[in-house]
Amino acid sequence: MPTQVIMPQLGESVDEGTISKWLKDIGDEVKEFEPLLEVITDKVDTEIPSPAEGTVLAILEAEGTTVNAGTLLAWIGSAGEKIPEGEELPPETLVSTVETISQEPEVYSDPPAHVKMPGRDNDLGFISPVVAKISQEEGVDLNQVQGTGQGGRITKKDVLAYLKQRRQAAPAVRDEIHPVVEVSGGEGLPPAQEAVPGEILPHTIVRRSIAEHMVRSKRTSPHVTTVMEADLFSVVAHRQANKDLFSQDGVNLTFTAYFISATVTALKEYPIVNSSWQDDGILIRKDINIGMATSLGEEGLIVPVIRNADRLSLLGLARAINDLAYRARSHQLKPAEVQGGTFTITNHGTSGSLFASPIINQPQAAILGVGAIQKRVVVINDAIAIRPMVYLSLTFDHRILDGAIGDYFLAKVVESLQAWK
Repeated sequence: MPTQVIMPQLGESVDEGTISKWLKDIGDEVKEFEPLLEVITDKVDTEIPSPAEGTVLAILEAEGTTVNAGTLLAWIGSAGEKIPEGEELPPETLVSTVETISQEPEVYSDPPAHVKMPGRDNDLGFISPVVAKISQEEGVDLNQVQGTGQGGRITKKDVLAYLKQRRQAAPAVRDEIHPVVEVSGGEGLPPAQEAVPGEILPHTIVRRSIAEHMVRSKRTSPHVTTVMEADLFSVVAHRQANKDLFSQDGVNLTFTAYFISATVTALKEYPIVNSSWQDDGILIRKDINIGMATSLGEEGLIVPVIRNADRLSLLGLARAINDLAYRARSHQLKPAEVQGGTFTITNHGTSGSLFASPIINQPQAAILGVGAIQKRVVVINDAIAIRPMVYLSLTFDHRILDGAIGDYFLAKVVESLQAWK
């Protein structure tokens, strides 16, 4: 009997994931525990292993589809084996990005009403939802598409091939409909606009996830940013005196550990900043879980979370930062390790930026931006001195925090850094 491939629960609070890539096609052989597909949750890629050895008989969900935990994804069995009766793929779940391979003719029901296309009848046989969606979005008359599937069925590959041919022919059509007219002697007329050459860089799932999260945050929270400056003389001196001692424990003592520690101190004094907006009130979080934005270069950004940061010493924070940053950049984070943050810090100064107004990581109340540390001339006790200075910016949700509370919180972060012992 064929084996079901089920979407697993990838973390305590991770209820869904997006299929980023199928590593096997229908008809391919797969070994037990061999990676079968990749799933992305909150920008973390996870490989899902095959639960059994055999042949991929059916794939039910296409790449780019977001599914809930417990969803049936595929069937594994012997070559030519049928899916158990009563477990066939219903029309609304058939996916045409991968074609079913069978030794027997396939039988498809008439297309459901929701896939009927304007301007044509339903004599084309079964039309999968994927094909219907593409044809609706692109305005494709499926009567003009040559089907290459079994029995002449139109597949996604057929529609994409048709679109490619149509786009290649598009410039000539546009020239016929809108011929270029040269106007001479006309004053005040704008110059003719020529098509600017360029290249489309397709969106990755990670980039789409970041875009959706950022747009949702700006749409959800009224963002306000306040900026202060901190003198890191004491922090630099402490780090210089202790970094070799930390390295003996295999820990790289970075400035990030100091910023997180100072943030924890401020969150304890102003717990309203460690909160989230809800319709019935402001939810003040009991745990202090600090997310640290980590750049993955061209791949985007990810925010691993240091849980219960208030319970960790400077050494413990430094060790956690080293571990999470390394595993983030080597794509070894677990989905649960980017969940549950209550406050976020982004160290944009690593690339030379002095100050910025970061976007809040929903559903949190605020985010701290840390600029580049620079030696600057400052006045201390009416005397000129050269000190390592840094700009700190706090972007907060004005529904939750007023300007005064935001300033009090940021001032506490500054005070903690400047009074470091």
